Amino acid sequence: MSAFRFLKRHPLAMQAHFEQVLVLTYALPESSLRPLVPPGLFLDTYENYGFLAIAMVQTRNMRPRFAPSRIGRDFFLTGYRIFTRYRTSSGRVLRGLRILRSDTDSDIMARWGNRLTHYKYRKADVDYRSDDHLLEIIVRTPNREADLHVRASLTKGPASLPQGSPFPDLRVARKFAGPLPFTFDYEEDTSSIIRIQGVRHAWNPNTIDVEVLQHTFIEKEPFAGARPILASAFYLANVPYMWKRGVRETVAV
Repeated sequence: MSAFRFLKRHPLAMQAHFEQVLVLTYALPESSLRPLVPPGLFLDTYENYGFLAIAMVQTRNMRPRFAPSRIGRDFFLTGYRIFTRYRTSSGRVLRGLRILRSDTDSDIMARWGNRLTHYKYRKADVDYRSDDHLLEIIVRTPNREADLHVRASLTKGPASLPQGSPFPDLRVARKFAGPLPFTFDYEEDTSSIIRIQGVRHAWNPNTIDVEVLQHTFIEKEPFAGARPILASAFYLANVPYMWKRGVRETVAV
């Protein structure tokens, strides 16, 4: 096995602090997302919808768990993930996320993140503004592949679900608010699923009113023709988070 392949399997336990997290979840017909799900995974669905989450995270002090805090890195991350499930070799069914794309304002994360993970980091320009009243995030990417512009009100109480959401109530919506306990990816040359377990504390997301001014990633195929529906918008702050080492399992294809 090459050292490069081993490194991309998340060999180190990591930890970080999420200063602010905004998650938009879009509902799409199952048929539009199923081609993006690799062997070994299947869609996590509700009422014939699959779900794509856009997570925007201001991350502080990310580092290996064994490392001192002084070497931690601060960066902004935007991640595009599909909600999926995975059946382990022992028959246990796990809920998790399959990463489609990640954007970051950090040169180090864009370079080293792709050597140590399957998260598909790309460098972006990020304008991140936050005060007691408003959170505004503008992400600019090469060729407008995943430009994003979102405003979120921080002054109002818990908001209602967006109009047209397929979720009947907040209880169901929170099941698709992310992050889920696991992240999955498919290692094609070994026909394996790499799973990474996250451990979160104080994860109590609140619904929030948002204005989505631009989201070019889901304006393109295969999403655009499926007419994505904003199903929920959740916000939370000051969350300790850690990731365990990756685990590989061969799957039948």
